[in-house]
Amino acid sequence: MKTSASKISLAIRLSAFLLVVFCIAGCSPTAEPKGIWAKLWGIEVGPDYKRPEVKPVEDFRSQIGPSEATSLADLGWWQVFNDKALQGLIVTALEHNYDLELAADRVEQSRALVGVAASQLYPQIGYQGFAGREKVFTPLQQDVEQGRGNITFNAFGGLLNLAWELDVWGRIRRSTEAARANLFAQEYVRRGVMLTLVSDVAASYFSVLELDRELAIAQESSRTYKQTLDLFTQRYKFGRDSKLPVARAQAAYASSIASVASLKRAIVQQENAISILLGAYPEEIPRGVQLTEQAAPRTPLGLTTDVMQRRPDILQAEQNALCGAQSPNMNHLLDNSFSIWNIAGGLAGPIFQGGQILETYYAQQALWEGTIVQYKQSVIVAFREVSDALIAQTTLVDQRGALEGQVASLREAVELSLLRYNAGRASYFEVLEAEQLLFPAEDALAQSQRDQLLVVVALYKALGGGWNLSDTQWTQAH
Repeated sequence: MKTSASKISLAIRLSAFLLVVFCIAGCSPTAEPKGIWAKLWGIEVGPDYKRPEVKPVEDFRSQIGPSEATSLADLGWWQVFNDKALQGLIVTALEHNYDLELAADRVEQSRALVGVAASQLYPQIGYQGFAGREKVFTPLQQDVEQGRGNITFNAFGGLLNLAWELDVWGRIRRSTEAARANLFAQEYVRRGVMLTLVSDVAASYFSVLELDRELAIAQESSRTYKQTLDLFTQRYKFGRDSKLPVARAQAAYASSIASVASLKRAIVQQENAISILLGAYPEEIPRGVQLTEQAAPRTPLGLTTDVMQRRPDILQAEQNALCGAQSPNMNHLLDNSFSIWNIAGGLAGPIFQGGQILETYYAQQALWEGTIVQYKQSVIVAFREVSDALIAQTTLVDQRGALEGQVASLREAVELSLLRYNAGRASYFEVLEAEQLLFPAEDALAQSQRDQLLVVVALYKALGGGWNLSDTQWTQAH
């Protein structure tokens, strides 16, 4: 009867133990538990995290007009960059870029570390086994006479151990909160890499288009200067002019050849840079709409408070602050253990450690305050980037208009100088001088056109563009 009762008692205890393990195992390590376990979860040492107070300004500096509810950041990147060739490059980059793959791997690593931190909440079961064989020499006379001078021993054993730490003071739970905050921070890093990747591909693509335009201008100037050189050379050979015009025309022609070579090199290098963003070996990059035909979308800003809730770097900084607040560096405040199915339990804690506990607290406090400073810094940097883009957007309109007027006037000057030269009223130096002023002005105009497109890229990134897109939407151009 005693044996049966013992078996029944043991079965009941094991069942109760397994039930408790099952209930705790139901708490996912990547999300806070629910129900009664949520109440137990809330028993931790230390204050809960609160978002740092940062009051943004009502309007962005250099903002024109009142704030709107809609924002450029609400648009998908394919709505902002309406160039099929560029869209294809962005899709390829989002699928094959190695920096993005690395960021995704770090997210998975952080997710696994959440499970590692939370695993200490559960019972830890282990085993140990051993086996041995030993031969002992016994120099006793009677053993020798009986043929038992050497004795062989065999030893076998096995142990099963079980330990379960009751997280009374919340050390494990705070560690899990820190690991979960790090997971969220890495997720925001990944989304930040996606936004940066889209912006870098677009900016590099527009730079290539601008270099293409400059190359076309340089090649045109080279042809013009070659015609001028041939003309002056013929006049010099027939004695109608001195060698001075020939030397000046030769210098202008050589300068244009050097510009063509420099621009070809810059174009290939820029294409190579885009290839790296695509996760590919250096290759030629396809073009779509030409620089002069690119259209910039309307750029509403939205509310200033939206920036703090949409930019991945700000959200990452906030999670870093949470991670610093809950970082498990206070493990030595109280070391406790309670054994299941052991004869006795134990409780141990420090009494005097030469100020280690207090200094550890100060170090943790300083770490947390540092993450708060980083969070606040990321906020004001975001507002600065938006303001920089806005002032560039405003001034580039005037700059481009002035350059367009300058180019138009210089083209007219070239035509008039040619008419005067053909009519014998002026030397060809007037034509050459007008051409030398025209081509740099055309370069400056192309650069201003590129800069206007780059402002849209910068503003989309600064406002946290694509904040509402899922991973599937990010990698597809609609």
